[in-house]
Amino acid sequence: MKNSLIIAAGVLIMIAGIVWGLQGLGYIGGSVMSGVTFWAVAGPLVALAGLTMAAVGLRRRSAR
Repeated sequence: MKNSLIIAAGVLIMIAGIVWGLQGLGYIGGSVMSGVTFWAVAGPLVALAGLTMAAVGLRRRSAR
């Protein structure tokens, strides 16, 4: 159960990072984050952290 929560949280964090990155690059408009370089850099870093978190959860699940 705990690994499922880690995987789900990692996927949600990854999705948020992707959205932030797309907003920062200007592909998604209508936000104060649109076109801001900080979000274009921070978004992919957050997405990478989410991907890592999900991978750790999957690795723990397969180790059992």
